Amino acid sequence: MSIAILPLAIFAASQVGTPGPANMALLATGARFGFRAALPFVAGVALGKQLIIWPIGFGLMELAEAAPGLFLALKYISAAYIIWLAWKVANLRLDAAAGTDNVPGFAAGLLVHPLNPKAWAMIVGGFTAFVGPDTSTLTATATIAAVLLGCQIVLHPIWTLAGDRIAKTVAGTRAEPYLMWTLAGLTVASVLFVLFGGGT
Repeated sequence: MSIAILPLAIFAASQVGTPGPANMALLATGARFGFRAALPFVAGVALGKQLIIWPIGFGLMELAEAAPGLFLALKYISAAYIIWLAWKVANLRLDAAAGTDNVPGFAAGLLVHPLNPKAWAMIVGGFTAFVGPDTSTLTATATIAAVLLGCQIVLHPIWTLAGDRIAKTVAGTRAEPYLMWTLAGLTVASVLFVLFGGGT
């Protein structure tokens, strides 16, 4: 069996660490509710990717080949959902005294990656580029799942903390609405890039 572990880890870190819909959601959540309050959401986002890694590893791609139209439709529905979330972010305003009653929790985080086109492209790329044909399905899937989760455990909190730090600087200033619109715009741009730019 053969899996290119080091190249896979570099690929995973570059994909998990760069801007995309999930990281923009983490940044915005940290900015709106603070780092500590956002941690359940962070945990959900990290574990949510497992909900698509394992089905892909155990045959979802075969179904995609059999019904490409279904998967194309799901891709655009997911993108539309993330763009709708971006619109909500654009209209949020930071409030250091705000409570955490409405903070997205663990369950909300679980949905982010299954609805994230970048996550699907990243996982498919991991299977096709770094796994040898002689590797068992279980070994390949477990390896990709572990490598991606390790990267997420390190990098997702960093994005969330960055949002928290940025918010403490701009909350209540004239820059605040521009920050939220920028976060929303980056989220939309990342989705459109994955859909139409061929990126991962």
